[in-house]
Amino acid sequence: MSLILWIIGSVVVVSLVSFMGILSLSLKEKFLSKILLILVSLSAGTLFGDALLHLLPEAVEDNGFTAVISLAVLAGIVVFFAVEKLIHMHTICRPEKIHHAQKYPLVHQPHKHHLGLMNILGDAVHNFIDGLIIAVSFFVSIPTGIATTLAVILHEMPQELADFGVLIYSGFSKSKALLVNFATAATAVLGAVLGIILGETSEAFLGLSIPFAAGGFIYIAGATLIPELHQECGWKQSLFHFSALLVGIGLMAALLFLES
Repeated sequence: MSLILWIIGSVVVVSLVSFMGILSLSLKEKFLSKILLILVSLSAGTLFGDALLHLLPEAVEDNGFTAVISLAVLAGIVVFFAVEKLIHMHTICRPEKIHHAQKYPLVHQPHKHHLGLMNILGDAVHNFIDGLIIAVSFFVSIPTGIATTLAVILHEMPQELADFGVLIYSGFSKSKALLVNFATAATAVLGAVLGIILGETSEAFLGLSIPFAAGGFIYIAGATLIPELHQECGWKQSLFHFSALLVGIGLMAALLFLES
C-alpha cells in the first residue's frame, strides 16, 4: 500500500467520524454526557501520548532539542490557540439554557445567528490543519502516521458530536447539519493534499511541522480537553476519566512497538 493511499485513506476515515453526530439524537442526555467525557479523557491521553512519545522524539532524533524545535512547538501551541479562539468567538462555554445543545460538552450559547457560521469556519480550519498533520506524520513513518490518525479520530469523536449540536441549535435541519459537518470535516483531505505536496518537496517543512504538530496536540489535550474533565467532581466518574486517560497514553505507548 503506497504512502499516499495511507494518507488519503486515513483522512477519509477521520472525515467519516463527522456522521457520529446523528447518534446524539438517539441517546439519552445523561448517558451521552458520561460517554462523551470518557471519550474526552481517552482523547487527551492519545494526544499527549502521540505528542510526547511519537512526534517530539522524531523531531529531535537527528539534531537534538534545538531552539528551532522549541519555537516550532510554541508555534503549534499559538496557532491552535488562535484556531480555538476563532471557533469559540461570540460564545460562552457550557450553556445552561440551550434546549437541544445541552447534551454536548464544548457547545456554546449566545448570538444564535452567528454561532453556526463561526463554528463551520473554525471547524473547517481545524480539520484542514488535522489533515496536514496526518500527512506529515506518515512521511515520518507508517506507525507514526497511524498513531497520529488514531489520536485525531479520538479527539474528533466528541468534537463532532458537539459541532452537530451547535448546528442544530443554530437552526440547521438534521440532514443539513450532517452534510455541513461532513463538508467541514472533509477539509482534512485538502490539508492532506497540501501535506503530501510539501512533504515531497521540502525537507525543511517536514522538520518543522512535526514539532509544530506536537505543540498543537499538547495544547488541545492540556488547554481544551483536561479542563472539561474538571467539570465532573464525582469520585466514580473521575476514576473512569483517569483510567481512560491512561488507556489513551497506553495505546500510544503500545504503538511504539510497531515503530520498532
